[in-house]
Amino acid sequence: MLKSYAELRKVDVLPHCEYREAKDDRGRKIEVPYLNWAKCKELLHENGAEVVYFEPCVNANGSSLIMCDQVFTDSKENTNRCYEVRVKIVIDDLEFEAQYPLMNGSNPVKDNSLTQQRLWNAQTRAFVKGVAMRTGLGFGLWVSGGDEADDNTPAEDLSSHSLFAIKERMQIEYTNAIKKGMTTKEIAAKLEMSEDEVRVVFTYFDQLHRFEGKLMAL
Repeated sequence: MLKSYAELRKVDVLPHCEYREAKDDRGRKIEVPYLNWAKCKELLHENGAEVVYFEPCVNANGSSLIMCDQVFTDSKENTNRCYEVRVKIVIDDLEFEAQYPLMNGSNPVKDNSLTQQRLWNAQTRAFVKGVAMRTGLGFGLWVSGGDEADDNTPAEDLSSHSLFAIKERMQIEYTNAIKKGMTTKEIAAKLEMSEDEVRVVFTYFDQLHRFEGKLMAL
């Protein structure tokens, strides 16, 4: 039998948490704890539950994505409609639903950035947060402002992306192909390119780096 709310509220989940990089209200990078959905399920079993699972709720058209009717458009003509998900949570005889928004830090999730992974992430967060609110397990994460709290979920930081890291990743794959015994001509043929075209691709990164520098100087 699952322990009471008061007992589960006292369970220290921090040793079971993973950490994600986020930003505080001053823009400084911080590490915030979050409880993985699988670990949340495991802890429920360790504290008396026999049956634990969650499943997405679907709307009339069979989709698990919930959206409002109002379309919002930004200055670049990107659109979004405030997307959410809802999951049914079952813990033994206890059955309830939890709803959670698709998040991108403080930024809205645009239509052109919707992915299955983002949908799944929202569903697992709905499960963990729903469990915390109904059973008390992990509730302290939100009291202390940690976990995947809405304001702490980091937006993608494009400034941290390195063109040369991407170039290096491609060079490693190219080198690995050569180590497997392929010639530069064979590699080019597999890529449906000429050897010269392949060489030119690697120079694009240098050109883009210079182009970015000029843009930032405007």
